[in-house]
Amino acid sequence: MTMLNKDMTLCISLSARPSNNGTRFHNFLYEELGLNWIYKAFAPTDLAQAIAGVRGLGIRGCAISMPYKEDVIALVDRMDPSATAIDSVNTIVNDDGVLTAYNTDYSAIAQLIERNGLDAAAGVLLRGSGGMAKATAAAFRDAGFTRVTIAARNEANGRGLADLYGFAWTADAAGESADIIVNITPIGMAGGAEEHELSFGEEQIAAASVVFDVVALPAETPLIRAGRDAGKTVITGAEVATLQALEQFVLYTGIRPSAEQVRAAEEFMRTQ
Repeated sequence: MTMLNKDMTLCISLSARPSNNGTRFHNFLYEELGLNWIYKAFAPTDLAQAIAGVRGLGIRGCAISMPYKEDVIALVDRMDPSATAIDSVNTIVNDDGVLTAYNTDYSAIAQLIERNGLDAAAGVLLRGSGGMAKATAAAFRDAGFTRVTIAARNEANGRGLADLYGFAWTADAAGESADIIVNITPIGMAGGAEEHELSFGEEQIAAASVVFDVVALPAETPLIRAGRDAGKTVITGAEVATLQALEQFVLYTGIRPSAEQVRAAEEFMRTQ
């Protein structure tokens, strides 16, 4: 393993609940490609100070996770169209003190919709209304889905997101069912108060054909386990994490690893 040294390039992630997904994925590829880089995850106590540190310390790249994807917008210098289109940021690139925001979540969700052959005529129930929900809703809209309902208890956020993309809104996810159900909340996330809970009820899972959870840690959330046990097609947050992290890696380094290298990094990431 490369020893720490003064010439190393640093990339980081900021999350309320950091995981080792990005850390293992990026650092594996740095080692594989012989790059004098290192990646570290942080849970900031002050977001503005953390972003000032990215600028002031010359940190090359910064991944942004829940719940900072919208709050960070006011702290950057430029917004790439990928972030501007959905008012949500998951990646910051530092070019000599100029911070440009991107969103690679959108492309990851779009790729998974296409890869899994999801039918645009199907009904979709999206639970959540934050920054990741914006990326997910936009990807479904752009893939031709029209029968989409946003389930969010916060009416202002939920109805606002639904209106933005021409979808329906409901405050109560439990009262709805759909062919494709998607969790975009922290329910089921390791380390949280709801880590052992299902984001959708058993009847909703039974009625669905596709169960999609964007939560990446653990790779097998309660929702994903329930979906597998019910024989449904499942799409995991770990898959989202790999695809979006790959695009971040390219933005930071200017290098696109081979498919074999990405698979090896993904396997290494999942062994944590």
